[in-house]
Amino acid sequence: MARNDRLFALTALLRGHRVRTAEDLASALGVSPRTLYRDIAALRAMGIPVDGAPGVGYRLAAEGELPAVAFTGAELAALALGARMVATWGDPALAAAAKSAVARIEAALPAALRSVLLGVPLYAPKWREPDPPAALGTVREATMGGLWLTLAYRDLQGRTSERRVRPLSLHFWGRVWTLGAWCELRQDFRAFRVDLIEAATAGDPFPDEPGRRREDLFHHFQSRSASEHP
Repeated sequence: MARNDRLFALTALLRGHRVRTAEDLASALGVSPRTLYRDIAALRAMGIPVDGAPGVGYRLAAEGELPAVAFTGAELAALALGARMVATWGDPALAAAAKSAVARIEAALPAALRSVLLGVPLYAPKWREPDPPAALGTVREATMGGLWLTLAYRDLQGRTSERRVRPLSLHFWGRVWTLGAWCELRQDFRAFRVDLIEAATAGDPFPDEPGRRREDLFHHFQSRSASEHP
């Protein structure tokens, strides 16, 4: 479970008035007590009022219902449109996550704002465009997880190659997704169209090395763009 998801789940477990031990909470989340203590500290740092101590147990403070979710109408419109775009153009797992996120926000909103969220008249329809690339889910998960990717790639000229890459960023351009990565074959940064990836296999985490990080990728392409368009 990703850390942000775990913190959300921990907050849900702490709701109510019953004190729960660290061991009980850790078991429910599938983590060690040591990790649980770090998560408790993280919640407190975020302003979540968690009562308790090691050896005693934890719960949300009596006044500790989370503060009401407050958004402006424009913020709700942005969230709704963004979720609809992801639901249309993302891979199936990401599309489902977008819908789930909107449902959670809807449940936390006051009734007056809930109707605003549901009534946002902004949409992201798909008209005669292909479905998201088959490899998108694997590529996205590897990019977010920092995992090696082995690609079977066919370029626009029809040439095929196998690449082992460090996936660093994904970009959606309206019709196509591209993967920004460090390519072991070329020993340089490359951009790959995800719809041209015929197969993708994720591996172990790749090492964090200077010169091959996401910020280096961005600097590389910004510098190249500046030189091509002075």
